[in-house]
Amino acid sequence: MNDYKAPGLALANMWVGFIAFAAAVLLGVYQVVERIDLVPALKSPELYFGSVSTHGVLMGFVLTTFLIMGYGYYTATTSLKQPLWNKPLAWFGFYLAVIGVLMAAAPLLTGNAFVLFTFYPPLVAHPTFYIGAVLLVVGSWVWCLEMIMSTMKWKKANPGETIPLAMYGTTANAIMWLFTSLGVAAEVLFQLLPWSLGLIDVGLARTLFSWTLHAIVYFWLFPAYIAFYTLMPKQAGGKLLSDQMGRLAFIMLLVISVPIGFHHLYMDPFQAAGWKFLHMTGTMLVAVPTLITGFTIIASMEIAGRLRGGKGLFGWIGKLPWNNPMVLATGLAMLMLTFGGFGGVINASYSMNVMIHNTQWVTGHFHLIFGGTTVIMYFAIAYYLWPKMTGKELHSNGMALKQLWLWFIGMLVLTLPWHQLGLDGQPRRISSTPYDAELVEKWIIPEMAMIVGGVILLISALMLVYNLYRTHGNQVAVAVPEVEYAEPVHSIARMPHLMNSFGFWVGLIIVYLVASYGYPIAQFFLMETFGAVPWSI
Repeated sequence: MNDYKAPGLALANMWVGFIAFAAAVLLGVYQVVERIDLVPALKSPELYFGSVSTHGVLMGFVLTTFLIMGYGYYTATTSLKQPLWNKPLAWFGFYLAVIGVLMAAAPLLTGNAFVLFTFYPPLVAHPTFYIGAVLLVVGSWVWCLEMIMSTMKWKKANPGETIPLAMYGTTANAIMWLFTSLGVAAEVLFQLLPWSLGLIDVGLARTLFSWTLHAIVYFWLFPAYIAFYTLMPKQAGGKLLSDQMGRLAFIMLLVISVPIGFHHLYMDPFQAAGWKFLHMTGTMLVAVPTLITGFTIIASMEIAGRLRGGKGLFGWIGKLPWNNPMVLATGLAMLMLTFGGFGGVINASYSMNVMIHNTQWVTGHFHLIFGGTTVIMYFAIAYYLWPKMTGKELHSNGMALKQLWLWFIGMLVLTLPWHQLGLDGQPRRISSTPYDAELVEKWIIPEMAMIVGGVILLISALMLVYNLYRTHGNQVAVAVPEVEYAEPVHSIARMPHLMNSFGFWVGLIIVYLVASYGYPIAQFFLMETFGAVPWSI
């Protein structure tokens, strides 16, 4: 019996995410058109910054949070083969998060929250925006509690057994998000809400947001990695190279990714160079689990290709089932992760960051990693789970493949010109560039390419939503098999305790957090700093 599953809860969360995604992509196309004055009638700095703010919130907070929650709920029930720890509480968290989104949407859509994705002070929004953001975060904390308690419940019922890798990664992500989101929650409650009503310390607010700002990227990326390790090898017709390597990558992401946010504050005067150097070192270390994942997943794909008859050095590539959306998405995601990872090293470097700070390079890197590697795997997860959650055959596998290719092509056409524009000095976070005609003229061709890429991405996004929507109405019902989680090449007789639990790692995170953020936050209460007086906009 499969009555332990929670497809309704998972579907509800994922649909909210994908609806937000479709709206965000539409806003993104408007932004690239408006930015180069292609249609004078659309020229409006107010509308542009409102669009950027809404686009960022929908993509970075709404799509990700709801997709991750939906995927997590379904993973918890199917990998552990037990009901959720507290399903009514999970629904409460869902509705609380939806209410938060609606509350935040009101000031965004009425021009009272033009604070961009980061909503750094001294930009200020209406208090309703911040209250909505808090409710969304609290709703996600309910999900975290559900994941942790479901794992504990399973361990109690299965003493000495190895936690399934999919759930191990999901629980690691939940723990990381609890620590990660504390920064933005503290900033909103104790800085931005008071700021919207009166007075704050700008330096402290920016420091608190940095606590969340980069670690949230790995909260987004975790589901993609979980799909890499636990879904793709089986779909490719092979096995996972190593279960332990997956756990090691999850642990490293959990521990290393939280206290590294100061590389976003390199140009800020509030923190000393030594603290920035410490965070830079941690940022560079995050490349290690990425390299582990790249090696393990590509090796797993090679295993599948050779099991399917691939010969020679690269013959296995052609033998992979590229007509499977999960396999295709993984291949495309790995390519974008390679390009985006290179740009990330530039961003993290204390010296090289100076050249590209606040330029379009940063926008290109961010979209290539998040919009590219991460989001394309969200699509693959949806294509794989939708028939299982609805009991209906996917409307069109061919459309799914075309949609993935279009997303990949559109993302490259959009982001590679952004990298070039950044090196040519085009700033980000502005609505237009009406200066230095000779310099601006050099930017025309890359800017036109941006529009082409944006349109391709919009078409791809609409294809995704249409395909998933039509699946619900598909007359062809399918037997709902269990989710097929990948098996490792070598079975595990007994998993080491540190790779099957989280207590030690949670303690290590706390020590690391105190070491990285303790004094940098305490200084605002101990001495007069640059941000100790209110800033005016």
